Amino acid sequence: MKQLNGITIDRIIQMAWEDRKTFDAIRFQFELKEQEVINLMRREMKPKSFKLWRKRVQGRKTKHQKLRTFDKGRFKCSRQKTISNNSITKR
Repeated sequence: MKQLNGITIDRIIQMAWEDRKTFDAIRFQFELKEQEVINLMRREMKPKSFKLWRKRVQGRKTKHQKLRTFDKGRFKCSRQKTISNNSITKR
């Protein structure tokens, strides 16, 4: 694994905790494979926090690009108001 500074490690940990940030995105930005991210999390976090994180992301479809049900864009709730011309439109 390459040398990472504290700010970079913090950003990787933050991205790993985010539900919709895939391991592929972390690999693209920081050139770390999924197993390297897991090893970094194990090394940098408290054992209890690591176990909670592993339980949370293991098998989660949103963390793995191949398991996602959507290809592009972001999830949008059907109840979210539409935005046009920088103002929220009324229903």
